[in-house]
Amino acid sequence: MKDAACVEFLQWALPRLRMRWAGFRKVRRQVCRRVERRIRELDLPDVDAYRAYLELTPDEWPQLDALCHVTISRFYRDRSVFGFLERSVLPELVGDAAARAGSIEAWSAGCASGEEPYTLALVWEYAVGPMFPTVALHVLATDADETIIRRARAASYHDGSLRELPSTWRRRGFVRRGDHFHLRPALRRLVTVVEHDVRDPAPDGPFDLILCRNLAFTYFDAALQREVARNLTKALRKGGALVVGSHEKLPEGASGLVPWCSLLGVYRRSA
Repeated sequence: MKDAACVEFLQWALPRLRMRWAGFRKVRRQVCRRVERRIRELDLPDVDAYRAYLELTPDEWPQLDALCHVTISRFYRDRSVFGFLERSVLPELVGDAAARAGSIEAWSAGCASGEEPYTLALVWEYAVGPMFPTVALHVLATDADETIIRRARAASYHDGSLRELPSTWRRRGFVRRGDHFHLRPALRRLVTVVEHDVRDPAPDGPFDLILCRNLAFTYFDAALQREVARNLTKALRKGGALVVGSHEKLPEGASGLVPWCSLLGVYRRSA
């Protein structure tokens, strides 16, 4: 499929999925390769025929929606964000959790293959947790893509996914077998991986920390962004932190959140 045809198709289809073309501009080839494969599976001649097929086949739209899931991730992505979580956010959340004799409950929404929630587990295990031995961390990791959920549960990665991790964490946190690095069981036990679409009602909370980065506030349209922001805010404990992508902005009309470090996309639920 030529790029121009790809762009024209996405600009037509994405609004019908409550998504925005601007978010897909830089990653469109990933999506278009999947659409090309789907066109071949359906034995259709070209993208125009697929567009006509969509018009006549409502059941195909969920298939297209699944093809539009962008799954770019790696460990310690945006290290300044995880540094801020380590130095400022998690220690303060620990204080709140200790005061109520509870644990820190975190949710990684749109976890892809697990790199983000397992990075949070590494930060806790090797940087924050040893200073607070009476408080535990539990991480719920969710994604709507069944295939990458299986990868997250396997917790097995190529070298390139780990290239930004501190070398000591890489040595301590993984066992190498051939060309794969397997996360150690003690770290895997901190994370529960389940299938969930961030567009649906939030899982049972409340959560002290929610990470929803480079997903809702990049790819969804404005109205859907507002819906997701409301759900995320309701799922947060008062005083809890929401982390979005450092290049993302909360939608206009989002309420109940105040900046913790807006430069890094970190907000806090107001009391």
